[in-house]
Amino acid sequence: MTTETPKQYGRVMLKISGEALMGDQGYGLHPPTVARIANEVATVQAMGVEVCMVIGGGNIFRGLQGSAQGMERTTADYMGMLATVMNALAMQASLEAEGLHCRVISAIRMDEVCEPYIRRRAIRHLEKKRIVIFAAGTGNPYFTTDTAATLRASEMNCEAIFKGTKVDGVYDKDPVKHADAKRYENVSYDEVLQKHLGVMDASAIALARDNKLPIIVFSLDQLGGFRTILEGRGTYTRVHN
Repeated sequence: MTTETPKQYGRVMLKISGEALMGDQGYGLHPPTVARIANEVATVQAMGVEVCMVIGGGNIFRGLQGSAQGMERTTADYMGMLATVMNALAMQASLEAEGLHCRVISAIRMDEVCEPYIRRRAIRHLEKKRIVIFAAGTGNPYFTTDTAATLRASEMNCEAIFKGTKVDGVYDKDPVKHADAKRYENVSYDEVLQKHLGVMDASAIALARDNKLPIIVFSLDQLGGFRTILEGRGTYTRVHN
């Protein structure tokens, strides 16, 4: 049953890294962690928010690391894209276990396991209150899943990108290593780029800036954090003009 509660946004993009699905493991998928994130998404959809997702693939394979070890960059990036499809399918299974309807849409055609990317069809899924997971990045090498998330969020007319991380916002330096690290409540796109704050890669930040798409950086480890922010509470950093 859908429970409508006050919310700040009607349609959002949730971007999480592949590493977020590892739990305490050093590699791969940790099913209880995947299930916990799926439950977070379910509580947000219950508010009446339309949710789409992009999940990285770093828990399985990172294109840049493969390239650094001597693999040809384009091949390494395609392998990373395939890893994101595996993560998307795992998340789809967990969301469906929550009783939600979900579609995985891939930028690389693999019709036996997911749908190809067609913008109007994806928007229609969202309008029907289905969760849409965009897999395989942009379908092109040399572009990160951060850029893919910003691109798809723009195409889907999302009102914000929610970037789930290990910390509760954007800091001026690593809060794990520096006790005096300062958290920003608000920060501009240009400041993120100038200070190399590491929210997303530069092309993703520039694309968000050009499309006036705010980025909400929050802790994915904080239980209920996603929903809390949509209710106008919680701790986070807002990246905007």
